Amino acid sequence: PEDFADEFGFPLDLIKVTEGLPLFPADEAADVINAAELEGVDKNEYISGKYKLGGDWLVNLPNTRKWFNTRLESTFFPLLCYLFPEIVSSPSVLRAHSVSLLKYNASHPRTDVHVDNGILAMTLAMTPKDNYVGGGTFFEHMGIDNVLPMDVGHGTFRPGSVRHGGHKVEKGERYILGAFLLIEDRVEHVRRLKNRGSELRRAGNLNDAEKHFKWALAINPKCTTCLKDWAEILLTRKQYTEAEEKIREVLHLLEDLDSDALFTLGIILSEQGKDDESIEAYTKSVQLNADDAELCYNLGIKLGAKGDTKAEMSMYARATSIDPKFGGAWVNWGTVLAETGNLEDAEVMFLKAIECPEVASKALMNLALVYQNKANTLASQGDLPGAKIAIIDAGKCLDNAKTLLDHAVASGTGDSDSARYIAQYEPLRLQCHRLTGSILAGLKDFAGAEAEFKSATETFPHVKGAWEMLARVLDVQGKAEEANAARAKFASL
Repeated sequence: PEDFADEFGFPLDLIKVTEGLPLFPADEAADVINAAELEGVDKNEYISGKYKLGGDWLVNLPNTRKWFNTRLESTFFPLLCYLFPEIVSSPSVLRAHSVSLLKYNASHPRTDVHVDNGILAMTLAMTPKDNYVGGGTFFEHMGIDNVLPMDVGHGTFRPGSVRHGGHKVEKGERYILGAFLLIEDRVEHVRRLKNRGSELRRAGNLNDAEKHFKWALAINPKCTTCLKDWAEILLTRKQYTEAEEKIREVLHLLEDLDSDALFTLGIILSEQGKDDESIEAYTKSVQLNADDAELCYNLGIKLGAKGDTKAEMSMYARATSIDPKFGGAWVNWGTVLAETGNLEDAEVMFLKAIECPEVASKALMNLALVYQNKANTLASQGDLPGAKIAIIDAGKCLDNAKTLLDHAVASGTGDSDSARYIAQYEPLRLQCHRLTGSILAGLKDFAGAEAEFKSATETFPHVKGAWEMLARVLDVQGKAEEANAARAKFASL
């Protein structure tokens, strides 16, 4: 725990889960859900961490809030006082805040692993287990497969600092109610300092943020959330040795059972060129939290750098199964397949990547290379009609990519790769013009070849090769005067 660690004792013993009779009956829970749905809870959604959640805050659900407040006084607050006598002097000093009713289903399946922003927290099951497949709360240090068997009316009560998450709901609907808890007669100095430090960090004020984490650690040297945030500040400043020291302290305190800390350690080690150690950290993190798409993606990159393409692709496969819109993983997967000669499957991956706006331009550029390679292969085999289709597709991909790249640069949304891809456009588009014209000429469509090479000279009038291609096809058609004009242009460049 961030605060009152001495009073709490060993945190792994402090997770309480009800058993036997439920805290409230199934029909009462059903009435609560029905009332909440009348208030529109099933129509709302919001972002939490890496996932989009269904549900809403109880402040927006007055009837549900009324039920919850009644149950707080009669059931939950007295129970919390009984469960945590070390820090709760009376039910009357407890306060609930940030209370939400969440709906999980196939489109909004789960939460990521996280901590709760309160000295205590609770999760209540509002749906019978028979109503859904999958789902369930787990605590990271106990293992991702160790799911709490909570049926409707049951709950878990714990310090807010215990890392937990939800398994993916595959079918049906699962409602849970979550609440963070505060204590009126105790000030959570560490959490308040840590929260203020996090706010300053998000605002870009790293120096003041660092001061707040230091102050919090002066009160509780074992505040792992403070150490993690401080390590990430040091990482941002490229103070890798100091960042590694802080994050390893976190992992020592948590017995290496924190996937986020292991992920951060992987990044820090990677930045220092310690690839083997970085892979080890990422692998441990995946073992704890296999449903983190970004983590799987990063591990894939590191495995690829070590030459293990099979393992690399397995990580991209896992990343895209977790998040089908993870464009970077689709692009990298397609690139590995193309480099190993599997152009057919590479095409599939790049087509998937095109559906992800943040990487669509890169996917189009890579897809153009696949189609160009396909056109060359078909042309060498004598299939000129098939080659024509492939190379025309390649040209369209390049033009669409250029439009997206130009827009990204003009709007300031381009990344470090945008300029590199823009620089590649001209030589790749000229290759497409050349191959398209050659294929058309091979099909005896000299007018089409002429139109293709003229398009090249219009788009790239400064390139000598474009005029040379045009002159040759004009010669074949007996257009000597136009061919000579093209050669004159060629000679002037």
